[in-house]
Amino acid sequence: MEVKKNSLRAWLLAARPKTLTGAAVPVMIGLAMAWADAREYYEPGTFNIVAAVLCVLFAFIMQINANFINDFVDYVRGTDDRTTRLGPERACTQGWVDIESMKHAIAATTCIAIVVGLPLIVFGGLEMILVGMFCMAACFLYTTHLSYIGLGDLLVLLFFGVVPVCVTYYVQLHLVTAEVVCASVACGLVIDALLLVNNFRDRHTDLQAGKNTLVVRIGDKASLALYLAVGLAACALGGIFIFYGHWLACVLPLLYLPFHVTTYLKIKRIDHGRELNHCLGLTSRNIFIYGILVVAGLILSATVL
Repeated sequence: MEVKKNSLRAWLLAARPKTLTGAAVPVMIGLAMAWADAREYYEPGTFNIVAAVLCVLFAFIMQINANFINDFVDYVRGTDDRTTRLGPERACTQGWVDIESMKHAIAATTCIAIVVGLPLIVFGGLEMILVGMFCMAACFLYTTHLSYIGLGDLLVLLFFGVVPVCVTYYVQLHLVTAEVVCASVACGLVIDALLLVNNFRDRHTDLQAGKNTLVVRIGDKASLALYLAVGLAACALGGIFIFYGHWLACVLPLLYLPFHVTTYLKIKRIDHGRELNHCLGLTSRNIFIYGILVVAGLILSATVL
């Protein structure tokens, strides 16, 4: 693929827009829960649109920032070898973006995230500063350390589940319920499926590079079982919605399971190689389906029933 160095196309590829699904879904779920509860239990106008938009923008910018950091660090460490890489091509490794420009891009997206995130203090209090600091630290620690020692999945559970769902809800209503916590864990589990299939594809090259992901540590069979289990566990956790009157948010996400199971069977059949990239795309699609179904269930439960 011919890409002009530092062109708009090069930067779009470096930003990895397909990964924004993982950033959007937790915020979508947090906002839907806050909107539903604000409608049922609070005065009209409790739900704040400005705060909602800031949460979405912050999530998107932090995801792009994390992608830039991942691209930069893996190139510097030599993890991204053009001759052995199975996953989608990376900007620095392919020469689409030079290393100095990527450094500036990381600094720029970090600054933009701070500018977008700071106004959330008005809605969520000074604790939003601490949340922002944790998110930024996670962006760097994931690629530089945690992904190499098998803790990447824990980070996904926290920062693509617990933190964005709970904080998005908290910014709106200034509390966090058991329903929100369970929904956040379920969301993190669903999104972790994306990391699992990514690391399953790269398990042999990661082992050679000394990158001891969870997949490398537990082996092929256990990794496949875990991929299936995270989807099943997410739907099981959704059972808590029933106790809060949002039973459609429990039932509708069950429609996600056939997609998840079908993708699991495809991963199991393919087993290795670049063809697993198709399963990566299917998993991303499944995550979005799950998010839409949960949001639809919450909205319908609050408005129709």
